[in-house]
Amino acid sequence: MTELQAVLSSIVGKKHVICDPAELLVYESDGLTIHRATPRAVVFVTSTLEVSRVVACLHEHNIPFVARGAGTGLSGGAVPLSQAVIIEMSKMRRILDINYVDRTAVVETGLVNIELSRAIESSGLFYAPDPSSQTVCTIGGNIAENAGGPHCLKYGPTVNHVLALKVVLPNGQIVELSGTEHFGYDLAGLFVGSEGTLGIATEATLRLTPLPEAIRTLLADFPTTTAASQAVSTIISSGILPAALEMMDFVTINAVEDSVYAAGLPRDAAAVLIIELDGEQAEVTEQAEAVTAICRSKGSREVKLAVTPQERAKVWAGRKGAFGAMGRIRPNLMVQDAVIPRSRLPEVLDEIYRIAERYQLCISNVFHAGDGNLHPNISYDGRDADEVKRVKQACEEIMRLCVNQGGSITGEHGVGMDKLDYLPLIFTEDDLHVMACIRTCFNPQGLANPGKTIPMLRCKAY
Repeated sequence: MTELQAVLSSIVGKKHVICDPAELLVYESDGLTIHRATPRAVVFVTSTLEVSRVVACLHEHNIPFVARGAGTGLSGGAVPLSQAVIIEMSKMRRILDINYVDRTAVVETGLVNIELSRAIESSGLFYAPDPSSQTVCTIGGNIAENAGGPHCLKYGPTVNHVLALKVVLPNGQIVELSGTEHFGYDLAGLFVGSEGTLGIATEATLRLTPLPEAIRTLLADFPTTTAASQAVSTIISSGILPAALEMMDFVTINAVEDSVYAAGLPRDAAAVLIIELDGEQAEVTEQAEAVTAICRSKGSREVKLAVTPQERAKVWAGRKGAFGAMGRIRPNLMVQDAVIPRSRLPEVLDEIYRIAERYQLCISNVFHAGDGNLHPNISYDGRDADEVKRVKQACEEIMRLCVNQGGSITGEHGVGMDKLDYLPLIFTEDDLHVMACIRTCFNPQGLANPGKTIPMLRCKAY
């Protein structure tokens, strides 16, 4: 047993420390497997106090660390660079308090996202942020990346639902960060989306939302992606704000229908839109009629209404299972994430398909069309070095394309290590300097998740 292993074992117990090389391979990547690094060790923690003691120990020995929940991230954010120790949060999954009057919940950040909504459903409340990996991703990972999801079109991403945080700073100190409901700086808001570079959130006070009176889920299929894209812009410009507005293209549709997530999607459609409306009964009924008319005016061949809760669940299982279904196409998947103005969807999608042709790659698109948050997915074989090279070249072209169309390099997956090289496309040197100085205030030794989010060594003083 190494000295480090012995010290960590004294804090959390020997069975909660992994150092065996074969076991460590499980933790060398997150959901974006193109980026890999083996951790020095993995430590399972069960309380804020244990996190504090582990972090203080690593700080004392100048050893970098990265927090990890379910490992479903898609930017390389949980990859342990610099032989970092992984602090595994998945055992911290308790719901500590639910206040039904104030509509808040206090949870440990290893809690799986969907478990909170399941726990409060009978009371008429739910937790709104719903990433596609909702059934496995953790609240802590959502906080680190400011995760979105289909229903964030109406309800907003994670940051809009975090009221306060308990955080372990990179020196082991435990602090409470409050949001905008208190005077002073919104430190909780600053922490959300910082991708583990400012510390580790161990508990979160979250906003709960009342379940809507009525829900209408529509499935509209189109003969072209251009027609579907035009319908998206028209729906939003009409003044209707759906709870969710998602697009899936031909490749995605057929991958889903070939999988266990089959949802009865039309295999011959170039694209389908999933449009979900919620609110008061009369309003939702009127909006559903208006959306149906818009889709038909833009060339939709058919607009189906999910009549039962089971039909609605089946449609959403198909949408949220799409990334998993891609495994039927090729062994590996590069999930990209960028944002463009909705009005630019037709041109950008056409160019993405042309990029796929130039690099001889299979690209599919399934994304949050309502807010222009694209997810071009490149299916490839990671064992083919030439194909991996072409994947990286295509990704760079897609990023530059989206920025040139007035967009951004990420909408919800974060920068991690995957998009570091693209930061100069949208930020100036001064921008990066300010962000680096904020990181240095919290993380002066650079031990918390090194090599992520913003380039290192940009802030010499603060």
